[in-house]
Amino acid sequence: MRLTRCQAALAAAITLNLLVLFYVSWLQHQPRNSRARGPRRGAAAGPRVTVLVREFEAFDNAVPELVDSFLQQDAAQPVVVAADTLPYPPLALPRVPNVRLALLQPALDRPAAASRPETYVATEFVALVPDGARAEAPGQLERMVEVLRAGRARLVAAPVASANPARCLALNVSLREWTARYGPAPSAPRCDALDGDAVVLLRARDLFNLSAPLARPVGTGLFLQTALRGWAVQLLDLPFGAARQPPLATAHARWKAEREGRARRAALLRSLGIRLVSGEGGRLEWFGCSKETPRCFGTVVGDTPAYLYEERWTPPCCLRALRETARYVVGVLEAAGVRYWLEGGSLLGAARHGDIIPWDYDVDLGIYLEDVGNCEQLRGAEAGSVVDERGFVWEKAVEGDFFRVQYSESNHLHVDLWPFYPRNGVMTKDTWLDHRQDVEFPEHFLQPLVPLSFAGFVAQAPNNYRRFLELKFGPGVIENPEYPNPALLSLAGSG
Repeated sequence: MRLTRCQAALAAAITLNLLVLFYVSWLQHQPRNSRARGPRRGAAAGPRVTVLVREFEAFDNAVPELVDSFLQQDAAQPVVVAADTLPYPPLALPRVPNVRLALLQPALDRPAAASRPETYVATEFVALVPDGARAEAPGQLERMVEVLRAGRARLVAAPVASANPARCLALNVSLREWTARYGPAPSAPRCDALDGDAVVLLRARDLFNLSAPLARPVGTGLFLQTALRGWAVQLLDLPFGAARQPPLATAHARWKAEREGRARRAALLRSLGIRLVSGEGGRLEWFGCSKETPRCFGTVVGDTPAYLYEERWTPPCCLRALRETARYVVGVLEAAGVRYWLEGGSLLGAARHGDIIPWDYDVDLGIYLEDVGNCEQLRGAEAGSVVDERGFVWEKAVEGDFFRVQYSESNHLHVDLWPFYPRNGVMTKDTWLDHRQDVEFPEHFLQPLVPLSFAGFVAQAPNNYRRFLELKFGPGVIENPEYPNPALLSLAGSG
């Protein structure tokens, strides 16, 4: 039977309709997430990268120009501008579906997901683009993706042709020591961190698995977290342009941005548990306690400070304050003719490290009770608290018959002075606390006293201090470090 031309056309139309219906039915049965993610790897359609703009100042920025430059290269480019609160003056962003403003501070009238930046990212990769950058060539982000896929680095970056283009740095982060140390990168262009302006690309899952993915300053927070995890960044020779109308063009705007940037950086470092930053050339920045602030930890319970439970040691600002207080107190005692010696854990630290034990929280000195009257500050402390001309506080301890010198009235890091007196050739005292090293000892350990390096100066110590320490703590104490109360927390059991 021969088909007429009309019958053939009708059959073709029916077949086409059936194919369309079959495809729509198949599409509706696909998981929602797979449809939202766009094309599979290797497909030609659809961007694989979301441009995420986080580092900008609301009061003066070039964000609209930045966004427009990426849309000129690809009108479908997903762009997310993230801010804590609604920027003011308002940002003149294009009113297109693929450009979104994400407000990260929770609000009463918005769902929880609205304050999470990952809600706005459906692509496999994210490019963190700083204010002042500009896309000037097509395909830059895609080339960065290909380098990331092919290489061993977890992040790739391209410098921005600004006055401060990115350069490689080495970065070592020690949570235990509360410290970040920067230096020259030994194997650039692969490095631990960047300094300067750069577009940084990484997988979205990697970014949003960080504890503070978009904390500002973005570069500081990002590289502290990635360097701690051992993730390298590769700096590419693929520069992005600078804005034609750069932000912060006036002196006042730069001053305001620098002031607010310093405050954000200090707040970020404290929130991430960094108290000391060692920069290139050895420059030190302190972000912990000072004479004007309380110390970094509260009341110590069971000889085990709270930071040990966090698998950290004494914050470096506290060690610095203890060293300063110990040096000062020793100077006062020596000037007054008060015989003193390193006691307990402080002597142990001097013998083992030449310094305070890295997890200790005070300094202990023994003194001769009969010499107390030689020192003006100690005489005053017997009558009440004395604040001397340097701001140190001398007082009688509330726990018993001994003296305490605090770093300041606000910061109670301290040196304890334990008055001993001889009785039948044995040194004893009137207050005994429940410490294993708190025992009597023969006076011959103090005749004579010997010099010993401690905390950056030379202090007096018992002669044959090894035997002295083993009398107090037990055999092998110098070679076998342990936390002060192993029954509560042991060094061997910590991370």
